[in-house]
Amino acid sequence: MTAELTTSQWHGSGNGTSGAALDLLRIVRINEEIKRVVAVAFKINIMALNAIFLAKRAGNAALGFGVLSNELRVFSKDLRESMISLTRLIHDLVAEVSVVLQESRQDALFRRTLAQCSGNPMLDSVLERRNAQHDSRAQRISGLRRSLRLAVDDAARLVELGGVLAKSAKIEAAYGAGFASSLGQVSGEFDGVVEEIRSSLEILRRSKFFGGSA
Repeated sequence: MTAELTTSQWHGSGNGTSGAALDLLRIVRINEEIKRVVAVAFKINIMALNAIFLAKRAGNAALGFGVLSNELRVFSKDLRESMISLTRLIHDLVAEVSVVLQESRQDALFRRTLAQCSGNPMLDSVLERRNAQHDSRAQRISGLRRSLRLAVDDAARLVELGGVLAKSAKIEAAYGAGFASSLGQVSGEFDGVVEEIRSSLEILRRSKFFGGSA
C-alpha cells in the first residue's frame, strides 16, 4: 500500500487486511525507536547535570563548558517533548489503522454477501456509505502519516543542533586546564550519545511506512 492509495481502493483490492497489518507493524517499530530516543535523551540530561557539576569544580577555566552543558540539558528536554508529540501521533495512527483492519474483515463479509445477493439496492447503499467512510479514514491516515514524517524531520533538525553543542563542548573541554582530560571524556560521551540519537532518527526516516527502504 502507498500513501496515495485510498482506503476504498485498498479494501477493494483485497489487500486491506494485509496492508493495514503491515502498516501497524511498521508503526509499532517506529514507536520502539522513539522509546529508545526518549531513553537516550534522559541519559543526556543526567550526563549534562554531572558535566555542570564538573565544570563548577573546574572554575573559570570551564565556564564555556558549563554553559554548553546547560544548553545540552535544554536540548534533552526539547528532544523529550518532541518525542512526546511523535508518540501522540503514533497513538492516533494505531487507532485509525486498527479500525481499518476491523473494517477490512467486515468488507470481506459484505463482498461475499453481495456476490450472493447481487442487485440488492439496500446492500449497494450500505457499501456506498462504507466506501465514503473508508475514503475519509484514508485521508486522516494520510494526514497523520505526513504529520509524523514532518515531526521526525523536525526532531532530526533538533538533533543536528545537539550535535553542534556536543562538538562545541569538546572544543571548550580543551581549555579546562587541570580538568581538561575529565571534561574531554564527558564531551566525547555527549558526542557519542547524540550520534546514537541521530542513527535512530535516520532509521525512522527510512521506514517503509514513509515509503523508505527500512
